[in-house]
Amino acid sequence: MGIQVCTGAVMMCSFGMAPSVLDVEPISGVIVTTPAATIIDMVPFLNIEPFGMCMSEMNPEVIVATAAALGVLTPMPCIPIPVAPWAPGSPTVLFGGIPALTDDSICECMWGGIMTIDDPGQFEVEVE
Repeated sequence: MGIQVCTGAVMMCSFGMAPSVLDVEPISGVIVTTPAATIIDMVPFLNIEPFGMCMSEMNPEVIVATAAALGVLTPMPCIPIPVAPWAPGSPTVLFGGIPALTDDSICECMWGGIMTIDDPGQFEVEVE
């Protein structure tokens, strides 16, 4: 059971060096005070902004920079690439047939990072 996430939610990535903010386009048709998020709000640079610098040793840019620094881990700019929708989302609240995004959901990045919701952007609506 989690809290419904909306635009403005604060996210973190396990390999990112800074928080990011979720941006939800109002296409779901559900707007209370801000657009409500669904598990498919995961498009890089549209929904998910970069997390500052990336420290993942799976990121090709980090690999090259680290090799150039003779093996010293060298973070590079984050380019989030989600590999699947947020999970688990809400099993009971659907927007346009798509599960609502809840603050207990995670999203995996191609570079091995786990994106989480630190602040859902609202506190009024608890969903199951």
